[in-house]
This record gives sequence, structure tokens and C-alpha cells, in this order.
Amino acid sequence: MTLPTRVQAHKLSPNASLCIPGFNLIGADSPAVEAMTDFTRVNAVTITTDDPVSEANTRMISRGVRLLMVLDGRERVAGLITARDILGEKPLQIARSRSCRHDELTVGDLMTPIATIDTLYLGEILTARVADVLEALKKLGRQHILIEDTDPATGQPRVRGLFSATHIGRLLGVPVLGFDLPRTFAEIEAALAG
Repeated sequence: MTLPTRVQAHKLSPNASLCIPGFNLIGADSPAVEAMTDFTRVNAVTITTDDPVSEANTRMISRGVRLLMVLDGRERVAGLITARDILGEKPLQIARSRSCRHDELTVGDLMTPIATIDTLYLGEILTARVADVLEALKKLGRQHILIEDTDPATGQPRVRGLFSATHIGRLLGVPVLGFDLPRTFAEIEAALAG
């Protein structure tokens, strides 16, 4: 039995160039899901609440990320920790208030707890544009936002993925560095407009 042919082979065009990955892959009106880091396709980088802050920084550097999902002792999401949490003023303020050394702080001391984390629902993302996600990030004044859906096997909520302003910038071909969110968003918006 033969199946009907739905595709047909062609000769490569003589002026074809090689696609270069990583930039100008999306635009303002591109489907938002194209800019999402999907944890069904990419492993989330995790750490536990009891790990030292230095380990979180090392893990971020080694994995090339600026956000770690924080898990509790039962492998459930307890919160998240960002490079800003680790490298900003927060560790110094907490160490001072507790009269302890910086190297005594744990991830649990600096993380953003789950109860205060903003998310977008996957169902909404499937009909949103990249510009919509960028606007949500800008309104919240955040570099990242998580995506939540329901695990089909358990029926329980789960973190499906995330959006990162830095990742969106890379997809647009905009070098986004540092913690200066207003400048980051201005650079991304300029790339979307141009």
C-alpha cells in the first residue's frame, strides 16, 4: 500500500543562503508562543531552597540563564530566583538585617515565593502576540514572567514555561544586557518598530 504524496522534492535554489539561528526570528505580531521557553522542550534550570546563594549564581552562569526555578524538598515549585535577586542590593540588606555574612544566605532567603509570582495562562498565550507579552512584562516591571497550564496526566497546575525580555531581545537581534529594564524595553520596542 502506498500513501499519497503530500510533499514534493525540489532542487535547491542556486542563490540560497544559510539561515543563521538566533536573531530576527520574530516580530511584534509574531505569535507569542514563538518567543516562549517551553519546559516541554527545554529543561528548566532548578535549584532548591536550601542551596547557598553562591550555588545559584554558579548555576546561572554555567547554564547561561538569569532565572532559576526554586524547588522545595518535595520537588514542588517554591518560587524563583533571578540574577537581580543575587547580584542586587537584596542580599546585602538581608545579611545586614540578620547580622550574618553574605555567604550564609540560602536561595530560600532571597527567592520570590510562589504566592507572589505573576503568571500568564498558556490558553491566553496561544492567541497573543509577542508585543502583548512585552507589554505585560513592561507593565509589571519584570524581566521574566512564567506560563502556567494544567498537567494532562494529573490535572494539576504546572509551570509550562516562561518569557524573558532578554530572550525576546535575542530573537529580535537586539543585544539586551544588564538590569536596566527601561533601557531593555526601549531597545526591544525599537527593534519591534523597525
